[in-house]
Amino acid sequence: MTDPLLSIRDLHVRFGETEAVKGVSFDVMPGETVALVGESGSGKSVTALSVLKLLPYPAASHPRGEIRFKGRDLMKANEAELRQVRGNDISMIFQEPMTSLNPVHTIERQVGEVLAVHRGLRPNAARARTIELLTQVGIPDPERRLGAYPHQLSGGQRQRVMIAMALANEPDLLIADEPTTALDVTVQAQILTLLRDLQQRLGMAMLFITHDLSIVRKLADRTCVITGGEIVEAGETQAIFAEPRHAYTRHLMAAEPRGRPAPAAGERMIVEANDLKVWFPIKAGLLRRTVGHVKAVDGVDITIREGETVGIVGESGSGKSTLGRALLRLVSSEGRIVLLGDDVQRKSWKAMRPLRADMQIVFQDPYGSLSPRMSVDDIVAEGLKVHAPGIGAAEREARVIAALRDVGLDPEARHRYPHEFSGGQRQRVAIARAMVLAPRFLVLDEPTSALDVSIQAQIVDLLRDLQAAKGLTYMFISHDLKVVRALANRVVVMKDGRIVEEGTAADIFERPREAYTKALLAAALDLAVVEAART
Repeated sequence: MTDPLLSIRDLHVRFGETEAVKGVSFDVMPGETVALVGESGSGKSVTALSVLKLLPYPAASHPRGEIRFKGRDLMKANEAELRQVRGNDISMIFQEPMTSLNPVHTIERQVGEVLAVHRGLRPNAARARTIELLTQVGIPDPERRLGAYPHQLSGGQRQRVMIAMALANEPDLLIADEPTTALDVTVQAQILTLLRDLQQRLGMAMLFITHDLSIVRKLADRTCVITGGEIVEAGETQAIFAEPRHAYTRHLMAAEPRGRPAPAAGERMIVEANDLKVWFPIKAGLLRRTVGHVKAVDGVDITIREGETVGIVGESGSGKSTLGRALLRLVSSEGRIVLLGDDVQRKSWKAMRPLRADMQIVFQDPYGSLSPRMSVDDIVAEGLKVHAPGIGAAEREARVIAALRDVGLDPEARHRYPHEFSGGQRQRVAIARAMVLAPRFLVLDEPTSALDVSIQAQIVDLLRDLQAAKGLTYMFISHDLKVVRALANRVVVMKDGRIVEEGTAADIFERPREAYTKALLAAALDLAVVEAART
C-alpha cells in the first residue's frame, strides 16, 4: 500500500487561550486532491498554514500533534530544513494576493525571484519561464505585464500571479487556500484545468481549501468537512455529496443565495454617467515616456435609479471595479458624472467630502482596506467620527454594535484587530464599516467573494432587507453570477472596458443576446467551470 504524502495526526493549534484547531487528522496521498471545507473561522486555513509552520509564532502554538511529509515530521524540523521544503516540495497559494505580493516589486521580479532562488535560473531563462507561467494561468499579453506592479492588476489577475509563483517549481504538494475566490467563472475553468493537468503530468497532490462546494464536488477525490476546529465528516467526495451524514454538512449543501423580488426603481436618478473614461498610461524607456494606455473604462454610459440594484458583471480586468471607483471619484476620469443630483466631476476633493457619507464602498480585498493598527471598533466607528461628530460615545458604540450584529459578527469581538479574524470575517467588518453610516448609494465590489455560501446567503438577505427598509441604492460588482441573480434587478455586462449588454436581470439570465454573456452564464450557472476541470 502506498504511504501518504502528507499525514496529519491529532493536530492542535492554540492562539493564547483560544483553541483554533482541535485534534484534526487526515492524509493526502500522492497525486490526489483532498478538499478541506468549512465556513469562515472553522480552522481550515489555520490547519493548512500549520503544515509549513507559517502561523504567527510564538502567539500560535501546537500543544500536540504530528505533521509528516514523505515520512518526515515537519513539526520537529528547524527553520533551515523548512526553507528547503517550502517552495520546492510544498507550495502554497494564499487567499489574499494583494497582501502576499510585494507592492514595490514588478511581477517579473517577484516570479523571477522564485525561479532564481529555487531553480538557479539566470535572468533571460527566468524571464522566458515567467512569461510561460503567466500564459498558463491566463494573464493576457504577459510580456507587457512583466513590468506591472500588483496595484496595476485586477484582483483576479493578482491571484493568477500568485498561482504562477506557486507552480513555478512544480511542487509535490500544492496547498491551495481559496485559489479561485477572486477569479471569474471562465478563468476558474482555466485555473482548475491547469491544476488538473499539472497533477496528471507531475503526480502533484493538492490540499484544496475552499467554501465553494460546486468546485469541491467535481474536483476533489476526498473531502474533509471542518467546523469549530474539528473534522465532523470525511470520506470520498461523491459519497459525502450523495449521502451527507452530519447535520453541518447538510447545512452547507443547503445554503445558497436565494433571490426575492427586487424593489421597483424610483423616479429619482442617483447615478448618471456619460462617456466615462479611465485610461492608465503605459510608460517605457529610460525617460518613462507614455507609449500607450490601458483603457480600463472606455466610453461607458450608465444610469442607476433610487432603490434599485444594478449588477456589474464581467471577467477580471473587464473594468467593472474601476467603473465603481470612478463613479465615486476615487480615481481620476474623463466624462460626466452626476451623483445624487450633483455634477461631481467638477468638484474638488475637499468639496466632495460632505457627500462621502451618502456614498460608500466595500472593497474586494478586506485585509488591504482595513488598518492593521486599528481595532474593529475603531474601524467601524471611524466614519461616524468623521461624518457624525455630534453624536455621543454611547450612541456611537450602540451603532457599531448594531452594524456588527447585522453582518453576523459577535459585537464582543469588536476590540480585536483584523489579523485575528478569518478572511470572511474581515469582509464582514468591511461591510459593517460601510453600513454604519446608512449611505444612500453603496458600491459593493465583490463583497461576498471571501464569504462561505451560508454567509453569502445571509449577506444577500441583509442587503435586501436594508434596501427595503431604507431605500438604499446598490451597484453590485461581482463575478459570482448566482449572487448577482439573487440580488440585482438590472444587470450590466462589461468586457475590455466597455458595456457589451445590459437589461433587466430576467432578460440577461434567461434571454442573453451577446455570445460573451452566454459564455459567462454557461460557466457560472451550468458549472462548466468544474466540468472542464474534471474532463
